[in-house]
Amino acid sequence: MNIVPILAQAAPAPGAVDMFGMILPMLGILAVFYFFMIRPQQQKAKEHQKMLGQAERGDTIVTNGGLIGKIVKVVDDNELLVEVGPNVQVRVLRQGIADVRAKGEPQKLKKP
Repeated sequence: MNIVPILAQAAPAPGAVDMFGMILPMLGILAVFYFFMIRPQQQKAKEHQKMLGQAERGDTIVTNGGLIGKIVKVVDDNELLVEVGPNVQVRVLRQGIADVRAKGEPQKLKKP
């Protein structure tokens, strides 16, 4: 007769095991999201900022709008003068550059 009360007392608390069993998979999912989504995106953004900072006169660029042209002049830290056609020059913000296609040698600046 004493066996039944002893077995009933040995049962673990149901809340403690369930909480640990729920937190462990959530931590695993967060780790997967960080290593496969967040970290690569941060690295790509860092490389893009480095590319924007290294753009200089003579480089062929592609803008976010799809224009392809050659940098004629660096106006200031944030603005470039880009030649998109013969005698057609536009001013572009550095943040508007999507890609630097070819590194070129700086051309001599034409004076109008």
